[in-house]
Formats: sequence, C-alpha cells, structure tokens
Amino acid sequence: MSTSKSISIVMPVRNEAGCIEAQLQRLQAYRRRGHELIVVDGGSTDDTVQLTAGLVDRCASGESGRSRQMNQGAAGARGDVLLFLHADTELPEHADQLIIEALAAQGSRWGWFDVRLSNPGLPYRMVGGMMNLRSRLTSVCTGDQALFVERALFEELGGFPALELMEDIAMSKALRRATKAEAKPAQPDGVAVTSSRRWEQNGLLATILLMWKLRLLYFF
Repeated sequence: MSTSKSISIVMPVRNEAGCIEAQLQRLQAYRRRGHELIVVDGGSTDDTVQLTAGLVDRCASGESGRSRQMNQGAAGARGDVLLFLHADTELPEHADQLIIEALAAQGSRWGWFDVRLSNPGLPYRMVGGMMNLRSRLTSVCTGDQALFVERALFEELGGFPALELMEDIAMSKALRRATKAEAKPAQPDGVAVTSSRRWEQNGLLATILLMWKLRLLYFF
C-alpha cells in the first residue's frame, strides 16, 4: 500500500524501556512503505536508547522536554507530513493512508486521531469519549491523539513553543489560528489507543482534576 506523501513519525521518549521495543516493532510497516521513524531521547537512564537499535531511521539525544525533543526530531525530518507520536500510543492500522486521505479529502493541513484508552472499563471509555468530543468542539488536541501536520506549516509556525507542559495545546491553538480561513482540522478514520497507565497509577478522578488544573494555569 502506498501513499502520495511521505510521513516522518517523531517520537519523544524518556525511560520507556518497558514499551519502546513493542511500539517500534509495530511501526516497522511504515518504514517498509517508505516513511521515516525518528526517536529523540530526553536523557533516559534505562535501556530505551539501546532498544531502538535497528528499528529507527534516526535516534537522537537531547535535553529533556517534549517540545524540545519534538522540535529536534522535526528539524531533520524528510517527510511531507510530521506525525508526533507518544511511545505509549498505538496508531490504527494503515494510519499513513488514513492521514494522507483525510488531509486531501478534507482540504486540511493538520489534524489528529480520535483516541481510546487501553483500559476497556466504562469510566475509561467515557474519558476517551470526552477527550474526542472536546477536541472536535475546540479544534485543540492533546499529544495522546497523535497530532499530524504538514511539515511546511509546522516550519512556518516555528515548531512547538518552548513550554515544559501544555506544548500540545499551544501548538493546536497556533495551528487553529494559522488555518482558520481554511478547512477544519482533518479527522481521519480509525482510533489511536493510548495507555491508561497514568489514570490507573494516579487515580482516574485525580488525573482528570490535575489535567484541568494544568489547563486552567495555562489559560492564566
């Protein structure tokens, strides 16, 4: 299966030895179809970097911080489209075709996937549903939703802002402003599955409250 445009998958990581190898193995199909896979490590103290050997086109090291890591990865990317993917988020099958088709059909220059949390429990399904609804209503997505953007547009905006947190929200808002006279963000078919580990470890309600607190602080 081929697509008319190439995609560079940029993955910021730090101490992801528990999931990085399985994630990279899933992404090999995209490399075989001519897409690029870039990992940028932010100072891992486990075996994350070693586990990328032979499974990526480039593994770079840099300062910790997702915005810095993603900008570093994008700086050397060759693809027409940049796809920013977390190590614990699994793309839907044939995500490359879904992205290219959605961008072309909807006349968009950026977008994201709907998301589902890996825990199948009802509360977690509800959280995923609310995340998707919020994103569709506001045209603002989170990093868990596999943001993708035409490389030319990303470069026009100067990449992710230098923020320690909420860089995904800030980037979405910048993209929304830059394309407000054009089409809405692309909404491809398929659902990305992201790990529910932080909700499970920290508690569902506590994690939701923390996320809203961070959004409120970011707003002010």
